[in-house]
Amino acid sequence: MHLGQRSFLREKLIPLILGAFVILADQISKAIIVHYWPKEGTFITDVFNNGFLWIIHVRNKAIAFSIGEGLPDLWRTLLFILFPLVVLALLLAYYFKTDEFTFFQRWCVAGIIGGGLGNLIDRIVRPAGVVDFVSVNVYGFLGFSRWPTFNVADATVVVCGILLLGSMLFKPQPRKGEAS
Repeated sequence: MHLGQRSFLREKLIPLILGAFVILADQISKAIIVHYWPKEGTFITDVFNNGFLWIIHVRNKAIAFSIGEGLPDLWRTLLFILFPLVVLALLLAYYFKTDEFTFFQRWCVAGIIGGGLGNLIDRIVRPAGVVDFVSVNVYGFLGFSRWPTFNVADATVVVCGILLLGSMLFKPQPRKGEAS
């Protein structure tokens, strides 16, 4: 293996392990919820016995914050399966084509791709909707008593998206005399 292949492997393929891990963790956690608590709306547990963190089985046929819930099935299919599939394919193509991402940013993008694919799998194979199961009390933040229920894929997309944005906004500036 020559230096170029080793660099490609290290820089571009290895971060995708995170994406694969996210898909696996997301699908396993959803399968556990569906298997042990098959009825939607099943309250599973108050994790800390203080109302902060609940595990509850809900389904979401829409996207974040139930946006698009009332759309006809055809529009939901186009907007929530085909559009994300195209966006993820373009993101993956850009991921491999560009050398502009830092190593850290590649890990963030890989997490976003993994989370996006995790929810896309649900939209394709679960006609009742994406399995969500984490409910957090946010004590009135943004008018919510509880944050909309989410899953591993959702959390990964949000966290990796914030980290990616932060890394792009707050790049370390080169010191005087260093090349930029």
